[in-house]
Amino acid sequence: MEASARGAREAGGHTIGVTCEIWSGKANQWIVEEVRTRSFSERIMTLLERGDAYVVLPGGTGTLAELALAWEMMNKASLSRTVGGSKPLLVMSPYWQPVINCLEQEGQLNSTLREWRSPAMEIVTLVTDVEQAVEYLKKNRQHVSF
Repeated sequence: MEASARGAREAGGHTIGVTCEIWSGKANQWIVEEVRTRSFSERIMTLLERGDAYVVLPGGTGTLAELALAWEMMNKASLSRTVGGSKPLLVMSPYWQPVINCLEQEGQLNSTLREWRSPAMEIVTLVTDVEQAVEYLKKNRQHVSF
């Protein structure tokens, strides 16, 4: 997260770090505003509420949990009820590709068109690098605050 915060600050952006009391560390030096939460679940909900878009970079199980909850809340439309609507969800490929491939299997057969359809996949946009993510977000400004 430090690298993304540094890039945002060097580009003139306002950085917000959502930290959690269960971890001893504080926000990194590139964070302008720290939002401290009590629990991991509160941290994830704060990230979802405060984010205009989600860019999922390579990470571990915590990142996977964040991706899963954002994706599921959009898939079941609860994100629109709790935090104001569907938002861009960009996932870095090839890192997360195995997760995407696994979940593509969950779908349904459209008997009229005779094709396999996976509505959850329509929520995720795969990007291969930061430039592609930025370009996507610029093209979809109506969903993102800059």
